[in-house]
Amino acid sequence: MIQARHIHKSFDDLKVVKDVSLELQKAEILSIVGSSGAGKSTLLQILGTLSQADQGELIIADTTIHKLNAKELAAFRNEQLGFVFQFHHLLPEFSAIENVCFPAWIKGKSKKESLKMASELLEILSLSDRIDHKPMELSGGEQQRVAVARALINQPSVVFADEPSGNLDSENAKALHELFFNLRDQFKQSFVIVTHNKELAQMSDRILEMKNGEIVR
Repeated sequence: MIQARHIHKSFDDLKVVKDVSLELQKAEILSIVGSSGAGKSTLLQILGTLSQADQGELIIADTTIHKLNAKELAAFRNEQLGFVFQFHHLLPEFSAIENVCFPAWIKGKSKKESLKMASELLEILSLSDRIDHKPMELSGGEQQRVAVARALINQPSVVFADEPSGNLDSENAKALHELFFNLRDQFKQSFVIVTHNKELAQMSDRILEMKNGEIVR
């Protein structure tokens, strides 16, 4: 699903990612671990096409990313990639189901089709009774599951998660971790997860450890 070759990224004189190469297989869950400042989140942003590398090549689902113009890249990101962050970034004035629908509406799906897909996802995530609630009416764990549904609605090839359980208590964190693996088994999607959570990392198919911008293990 992903081939990253010799990725470099600097901010001014600070080298944050140094000559990183990796591959991700279909339906694989890869965790990236390391101390704060190791370059994990910067690498995730590059792999997720949210940031551009200074050097290197990135291929996702047989598409060479640097060959896409801005409009093509935005469409590719919307159709092929999903994102779950530590902070949910839900729109507060909209209901749970509306928040989930937005990527599908951007893609051009009809309101009826989008609502049907969103409803099905929220049912899978045990949120059927919360679809009309706004984010402030949901618990932290429920908000994170809404964010997961939003990430999945366009059936992306790869889901990127940056500290997805960082703001959750241990019970909700465990439930979210189990959810990722159930979704992988059900939808055959690949996941790249940046995490400090050792339990989540150990559940993964593979772990990469970063230190000072490099993969060391």
